[in-house]
Amino acid sequence: MALSYKARRRWSLVLLIVGLPLYIVVAVNVVDLFDRPPILVELLIFVVLGILWALPFKAVFKGVGRPDPDESADQ
Repeated sequence: MALSYKARRRWSLVLLIVGLPLYIVVAVNVVDLFDRPPILVELLIFVVLGILWALPFKAVFKGVGRPDPDESADQ
């Protein structure tokens, strides 16, 4: 089932406003469970976790920044 443009915009806002901060808290706590690694290793861990967070939601974020394709150009 494909989401409409408006539904994708709403879900992307929910994911960015609620989901991303929660994911950041979880990622920081997971890294904090271990001894603090060197700064470059820690940076690499956060970059990888950030990419892994976004991959499942790729379909939601795709095309959200563009104009609504369902909206008529005559209006």
